[in-house]
Amino acid sequence: MEFRTLRAFIEVVRQGGFSQAAKTIFSTQSTISKAVKQLEDELGFVLLDRAHRGIRMTAAGRIVYQRAMTILTEREDLVRELSELHGLQRGVLRLGLPPVGSSVLFAPLFATYRAYYPNIEIQLQEHGSKRLEELVLNGDLDLGASLLPVSEDFEWQHVCKEPIDALLPVQHSLSQAESITLAELQTSPFLLFESEFAINHIIFDACERHGFTPQIAARSSQISFLVELVAAGMGIGFLPRMIAEERKHPRVSPVLVEDPDFYWHIALVWRRGAYLSHAARAWLQLAAQPNRRRN
Repeated sequence: MEFRTLRAFIEVVRQGGFSQAAKTIFSTQSTISKAVKQLEDELGFVLLDRAHRGIRMTAAGRIVYQRAMTILTEREDLVRELSELHGLQRGVLRLGLPPVGSSVLFAPLFATYRAYYPNIEIQLQEHGSKRLEELVLNGDLDLGASLLPVSEDFEWQHVCKEPIDALLPVQHSLSQAESITLAELQTSPFLLFESEFAINHIIFDACERHGFTPQIAARSSQISFLVELVAAGMGIGFLPRMIAEERKHPRVSPVLVEDPDFYWHIALVWRRGAYLSHAARAWLQLAAQPNRRRN
């Protein structure tokens, strides 16, 4: 069994087909197809059902996919650890941050990190928390920022814990209240982020505790656009307090939601047991400095 055949198989699954997988790893479609067929012949199982439109993993394919991911991430950890042992540290930090809150929490840290480690390149990806967790588990990122709680697959370091404010249009009857409960908002339409954003799960779980399912008026991945939708009177938005303070709008009133379990707790996460490079450990060390931490 060769690493190249495992990589080819993984990319076909990830990309949903042979053609796109070939583009991703700079190969040809026929080479990718032969590699997957070689892997199937070696293992004695059909891994991909090609009879359907697109590709679909068989039961054996799902097992091989999970094992192959583990093998390749472990191989990468091995190479990186040995490289640092011999003084060949490449100076790359593969970091994933969510669009919500990163400008406030992490932008200043970039400048500090750069000053201490000018030869380390930061390769940044921006996605919602759930997608970042997938990339960390797949070995595509060293560190990612995600909302707690996370699964036992991860280790984590606290960054920030904030209450969540409801963003109300100024004409809303509760816009001048000092605080509100979610139950008081159940008849109002909600404006949420796209489905991959973990803050949505916090909102849905809180609504479920109060016995209702929110009516969703619109979704967006852009904070500014959601704030403008609130200002236009389309519904209620939600932001962590520190971000709501940064995004003040004359026609929007942020109001604290009273709920002991309704908060935004962000942490830096990495795959449990993974080798952390010097670059990743340095980022965690700087991020943990007391003058940077909130709550």
